[in-house]
Amino acid sequence: WLRRCTHYLFIVVVAVNSTLLTINTGDYIFYTDWAWTSYTVFSIGNILMISVGATYYLLFTGVPGTASYYGLIMQGYTWVAKGAWFALGYPYDFIVTPMWIPSCMLLDLAYWASKKNKHSLILFGGVLVGMSFPLFNMVNLLTVADPLETAFKYPRPTLPPYMVPIEPQVGKFYNSPVALGAGTGAVLAVTFTALGAKLNTWTYRWMAA
Repeated sequence: WLRRCTHYLFIVVVAVNSTLLTINTGDYIFYTDWAWTSYTVFSIGNILMISVGATYYLLFTGVPGTASYYGLIMQGYTWVAKGAWFALGYPYDFIVTPMWIPSCMLLDLAYWASKKNKHSLILFGGVLVGMSFPLFNMVNLLTVADPLETAFKYPRPTLPPYMVPIEPQVGKFYNSPVALGAGTGAVLAVTFTALGAKLNTWTYRWMAA
């Protein structure tokens, strides 16, 4: 029972931190200052949350489909966060909730197709998550208002003068945020997935001590 409680604690910690990270991801002031650079940066951050949390949960149960269930939990958390900010008077597009579920489904698929091979999950699942997440989220962003437009429509009155938003200067390196996010994500997600698998091992060893 102690091991199981520890397992659930890990899941709650990862899910709550993902929600907090999502709040920053959708912050329209951040979009104003950094434009699509922020999309690339936070794509990597959110890929970390998916890879670690979903892999940990999936390997703990050993049941394909668990990662998708984790993604569903994350989607619920982040929609609640979006609703909370909307209730406080911020515009509806203040937070753009990431699409967690499709990438988690690919993680499940990699685990199921490899007949529950952990190393295949880390390698193939990690690459699939890293490459798919920025793509799914760009499609998601196309359905909401332009974050830059929202930013100038709803300026924050509490910002000090040196933080007043300015028209962003986007460097040519960031002209393709999906390609950049998917490329870096495909490489880093393998490491992140391996970390999730290792956390599972560490938890078992710690609880067995």
